[in-house]
Amino acid sequence: MDFLSLTQTETSIENLDIHFNPDGWGPVAGEKLDIFGDVPYSHFDKKDKLGRHADFVISNYPSYNQKTTSYQKRRDDYFQNNDFSFKHDAAEDSTFQLVDTSKTQSKNKFGAARNTAQRQQQRTNAQQNANRTAANANNRNAGARGAPIQPNNNKQTAGRYNNRRMDRKQDRVPSLAVGGDWDMIEEFDLAQLLKLAANIPKVQDLTVAGHLDQYDENFDKLTTRTAKLLKRVENKFFCDVTTSEDPVLERLAVEQVGDVYATDAILAQLMAAPRSVYSWDIVIEKVQGIIFLDKRENSSFDLLTVSETAHEPPSASEEFDEINHPDKLSVEATMINQNFSQQVLMDNVDGVRKSYEPNPFAEELEAGMEAASVAYKYRLFTLGNIRLVARCEVHCWTNKRGEEQLVSCHALHEWDSRFSGGVQWRQKIDAQRGAVLATELKNNSCRLARWTAQSLLAGADQMKLGYVSRTNPANPYEHAILATQFFKPKDFAQQINLSLTNVWGIVKMICELLLSKGDGKYVLLKDPNKAIVRLYSIPIDAFDAEEEEENSENEEEGDEQEE
Repeated sequence: MDFLSLTQTETSIENLDIHFNPDGWGPVAGEKLDIFGDVPYSHFDKKDKLGRHADFVISNYPSYNQKTTSYQKRRDDYFQNNDFSFKHDAAEDSTFQLVDTSKTQSKNKFGAARNTAQRQQQRTNAQQNANRTAANANNRNAGARGAPIQPNNNKQTAGRYNNRRMDRKQDRVPSLAVGGDWDMIEEFDLAQLLKLAANIPKVQDLTVAGHLDQYDENFDKLTTRTAKLLKRVENKFFCDVTTSEDPVLERLAVEQVGDVYATDAILAQLMAAPRSVYSWDIVIEKVQGIIFLDKRENSSFDLLTVSETAHEPPSASEEFDEINHPDKLSVEATMINQNFSQQVLMDNVDGVRKSYEPNPFAEELEAGMEAASVAYKYRLFTLGNIRLVARCEVHCWTNKRGEEQLVSCHALHEWDSRFSGGVQWRQKIDAQRGAVLATELKNNSCRLARWTAQSLLAGADQMKLGYVSRTNPANPYEHAILATQFFKPKDFAQQINLSLTNVWGIVKMICELLLSKGDGKYVLLKDPNKAIVRLYSIPIDAFDAEEEEENSENEEEGDEQEE
């Protein structure tokens, strides 16, 4: 028996496929092993953490995140190898089925009608008790003042309360109507996106175009007493060209520099997707394995949202005036940001303006128009084996301690303090600016996350926030700059709890999902009433009819103007 077992052992050893490396340990350089073909590879150092293979309990305990220090968060972002961390698998999750072992409740033999009648009777009794209490209080107060007793007929307050309750039940309209010939490919909850993580990519600047003016530091000294009126910038041209129409990105795609092409606004929307409430959509076109992330023509993608994440966001109801309609507030906020980004600059004198490559969108300038102070940075982000090329923007530059720094400018907007948190900026901005910013973080969490993501994508050294308020709450056309504030994008991202590894995990997941699909046209659509994002496969000519109608309307308007 010993001889036979020894013979079998020697035979099995001789049949092993052993690759000898005379120069060192491990496989020979350049050698491909079929056994490791489907195993993901990521460079691993001793200082890297393996992370969690499954997240069962930590995400359910908010106290863990509260006790985590800022040093630990920064360490997790930069020293944890997220390729080995837990990743949610929707396909595997769909194979599980919840078994309900709880006891079924016995139904009331009188049915739901009796329960409804009881609830109505309870509400009636409570309302009668409240009316009697209010009447007794009015009688006591009136007798003390010697004034006649008058009933409380404040219909305005009651109507406001009823309207707010009805607004919460109103369904929001999607940004894009789903066609009957669309096929839904993927669906995932926004909460699942918060568990994604990826290593921060390597960045390479490909080219820079446009020009930058210097920031005027006199705006850092503004107070409510020295506030400056916001001027309208009517002779500046702001680029809103989508990805597939950018001539520089088109040239880079021909040279096969990247696998995915996008703009910083589109990537920032994906990064801030878990905080979004309103509906949004991104058009995706894959041609010969190359992916273009686009926005629809004449869509509201570039318009800023106002009080999107507030407890009671503005809605189209009688409670809000026409000037405070959500659509008009978005246009107002967008115009404020454009005007603010150009007003805080110094005059164009020698040594102030920095010029780069020619503006790629100069052909669209009309007579009497001038390109706005914007530098378009085309950057290559390497996410593992994914090459992402993006057009990013910065608005000005400044000199801090003898060092030139790039700055991105954005403006927060106070439209009516009665409906936007109750904090009056002119009373709080000078002494309690933190309270104003905290209210904005609550009401506009998604918008601030998008600005921070855009600043990080562009590699801006500083992010300038301006506090702009209406001179009169009833006048949406005149505004004043009350104050400004500087932030470092990475520090501000940590302050608003925007994880860099998480936002890049979202982008990487979307890119990997699209790269696994065939050539064609797709739409990524956020549900207007649920925290769900869906990916649809659509026909190639899905939006051609809309574009032809819009072009024909523009031609008719041009002919009428000529006549």
